[in-house]
Amino acid sequence: MEYQNNKVKDLKISYIGGGSRGWAWTFMTDLALEPALSGAICLYDLDKNAATSNQIIGKRLYERKDTCGKWKYTVASGLKEAITGADFIIISILPGTFDEMESDVHLPEDLGIYQSVGDTAGPGGMIRALRTIPMFLEIGEAIKTYAPKAWVINYTNPMSLCVKTLYYVFPEIKAFGCCHEVFGTQKLLKNIAEEALGIPGIKREEIYVNVLGINHFTWFDYASYKGIDLFPVYRDYVDTHFEEGYHENDNNWANSMFECSHRVKFDLFRKYGLIAAAGDRHLAEFMPGGEYLKDPETVKEWKFALTTVAWRKEDLQNRLARSRRLVNGEDMELKPSGEEGIFLIKALCGLERVISNVNIPNKDRQITNLESYDIVESNAVFERDSIRPVIAGALPEKVLKLIKPHVENHETVLKAALTFDKSLVVKAFLNDPLVKGRATEAEVVKLVENMIHNTIKYLPKEWKH
Repeated sequence: MEYQNNKVKDLKISYIGGGSRGWAWTFMTDLALEPALSGAICLYDLDKNAATSNQIIGKRLYERKDTCGKWKYTVASGLKEAITGADFIIISILPGTFDEMESDVHLPEDLGIYQSVGDTAGPGGMIRALRTIPMFLEIGEAIKTYAPKAWVINYTNPMSLCVKTLYYVFPEIKAFGCCHEVFGTQKLLKNIAEEALGIPGIKREEIYVNVLGINHFTWFDYASYKGIDLFPVYRDYVDTHFEEGYHENDNNWANSMFECSHRVKFDLFRKYGLIAAAGDRHLAEFMPGGEYLKDPETVKEWKFALTTVAWRKEDLQNRLARSRRLVNGEDMELKPSGEEGIFLIKALCGLERVISNVNIPNKDRQITNLESYDIVESNAVFERDSIRPVIAGALPEKVLKLIKPHVENHETVLKAALTFDKSLVVKAFLNDPLVKGRATEAEVVKLVENMIHNTIKYLPKEWKH
């Protein structure tokens, strides 16, 4: 890397999944607004036409006079070409299509098993993992061979199993998973603090938190703002507003598949004493199926949503239409996303020092009562060519008991994907809190058979026997 006046001018970033109609645009826009970084971005996607569209969008950003981060975009035909010589590798892929995800999310409903997201935990998250792990085995091997010193940033779900697979293939890999769910809970605390304390203009980054848990099931056991302990503030707010919850847009939670009123969060705080730090849609999927996801009526009572795959398909059409507009130079709004990916890259380049939440192996026992091979989410210090985990401490026993089945299932599902063993998938299903007590073993065996059959097109040939 060439450093000049506290800037890096020749960075090479490889984007696997470079045809993305979501994360790629966010990332490209943030880079275009960052004056300290410039260089080349190589886009690689199985859908080469989609990557080529993003190359055109990137060229338009480069040519604009109001962008200060100047990047030249190319499209690669294969992994080797994409990542050779890379300083950073971004992974943001969709394993399979929304047709496969439709089975992931909705087939278990026949047994009364509901999922609000279906990409991380529960039956949907595990079957999605069976599609994703083979891709990450290939990506990990390619990184080991062609770019062993590159920093690898993963945005793909299921986050924990994606990162776990990369380290399984290449233990020395410099990989980590990024997730913005923690930011949403920091923002919630910021808003509650502004209202309760009468202090306007608090920034999310000024809410200091200790993060511990696993991706999409993270918790805060510490939160403060300029010397003020926010736990009593949060407790008072929860006690006063438990029934209606909180929503900054007039509590209009029902108009979005992604919004919530944080009532699941509030309930978990009352039961376990920690602040659950992810969206309610994610949190609910890690809990027993008879609680927040018992049925659609229960979901409505807790004021969050079941994100249907039909909605995702409609949203995809909207994003495809926007892609066409962007390619034509229309609808190209420049504003920061609020994501931290660019700041982390700057820190790893040595331009600044950042503390943020990250998904990496627990090898430094940053969460003291989980295993060293578990992929955990906690804070870490990002600085020049280094991620130094912050010791988060121990999870309370009641919370640890909630997390244990999921870290056990990470091991089981990875082994199932490596050995093509359906019995291990059944074992993981039966161990999952959403499934446990909601279906018989015979029903689970049949469900696994049907879900694997519905996604067989995207599984290795060994699953067909």
